[in-house]
Amino acid sequence: MASGHLSNDEFFAKLASLLEKAQKTGHGSVHFTQKRMTYDTDAAPSPAKVADDPLWDLNPPKPLPLIVRATDGESTKSDRKTKNPDKVKLSTIVQPDDLETFFTRYAEVCKTGMQSLKKRDRSKRKKDKGKKKKSATGEEKKG
Repeated sequence: MASGHLSNDEFFAKLASLLEKAQKTGHGSVHFTQKRMTYDTDAAPSPAKVADDPLWDLNPPKPLPLIVRATDGESTKSDRKTKNPDKVKLSTIVQPDDLETFFTRYAEVCKTGMQSLKKRDRSKRKKDKGKKKKSATGEEKKG
């Protein structure tokens, strides 16, 4: 496994604590991403291969692993000018044979971590927009 990546078990433990932290504070974000990895990142495809099949990388000769990441979304400090050294970054590599068991457990951890979250209240924003539109169209003149 590449340096900096957690094992799947470590990833789930830290992800659960990250979601719990977001719940306790009552606000904040947790961002999830996943990408397909490649085996030979240094080797560029031959021009003939690209000319024959421009989508050659959609059909790899063997299944490719995934990298799954989670962050707390706090990339900058409160002054919005300096990077936050306390930003939580988690990543793990999932082998193709382990995908089904990984995503089963991933779904369980995410559901558990998101149970007490409440839906965002957007009604206030809609009311504010309605008031702005009425005032923008003009008010009745008193005569």
